[in-house]
Amino acid sequence: MKKFRAAIVGYGNIGQYVLEALQNAPDFEVAGVIRRAGAENKPAELADYEVVKSITELKDVDVAILCTPTRSVEAYAKEILAMGINTVDSFDIHSGIVPLRKTLGDCAKEHKAVSVIAAGWDPGTDSVVRTMLEAIAPKGITYTNFGPGMSMGHTVAVKAIPGVKAALSMTIPTGTGIHRRMVYIEVIEGYKFDEVAKAIKADAYFVNDETHVTEVPSVDALLDMGHGVNLTRKGVSGKTQNQLFEFNMRINNPALTAQVLVCVARASFRQQPGCYTMVEIPVIDLLPGEREEWIAHLV
Repeated sequence: MKKFRAAIVGYGNIGQYVLEALQNAPDFEVAGVIRRAGAENKPAELADYEVVKSITELKDVDVAILCTPTRSVEAYAKEILAMGINTVDSFDIHSGIVPLRKTLGDCAKEHKAVSVIAAGWDPGTDSVVRTMLEAIAPKGITYTNFGPGMSMGHTVAVKAIPGVKAALSMTIPTGTGIHRRMVYIEVIEGYKFDEVAKAIKADAYFVNDETHVTEVPSVDALLDMGHGVNLTRKGVSGKTQNQLFEFNMRINNPALTAQVLVCVARASFRQQPGCYTMVEIPVIDLLPGEREEWIAHLV
């Protein structure tokens, strides 16, 4: 089986789990890891891999798995796509997906590469579930309820606010797709908690939700990366009403995101140049090996 060479861009929570997912994938090998610190203070688990500051220092990279904050995805993806290297990411600002798809699509086509964006579990695999439910019950309402659990995107956004030393953003479902954000922070000495809390609530990640910010002595004492979703659709198939569908999962947030990223990295090699979301990719392309074998097994 041909092995694709994948570079891990960013080595935080998601990057560490991407390494594990690549190590267990039969059709991938690790081309290297890109960290801001490069090989300085190299973690023990990276001893056998090249660790560099720029992807230009690596050889024969087929795909770059972007494990960076959402707001830096576009810049990284443009740079790497321009090198003719595929990119995948877990961009999670729902309102920004369509514009990003257009921007990266133009870049990917120009350089004969493929970009798969918003490939986590939501947006991502949940998007695929919602698409299927819309198809089999075209008339109806879908509610997606997240949590309770840690939101990585929201937590990263809080950490970027001036004055925040450490942060945890918890998503609490209140029902019918409405959520409460519980944000716990440690404040850097010299900053005022009230001003930091105001800035957090004004951030685009939080401005449309009920958000509570609490100062705590230790964020680490609260940290739990568990998360989950309850996705429900009640609708109509043909003229038959009261069709009810429900999808539930309880997961380790970064581990699942990482696994999805590796799956879409594989699928990227089966697409024409351009930019895609997960709902545009045949689900069978997420799996390694031959289609016929999976069809015989799954259908």
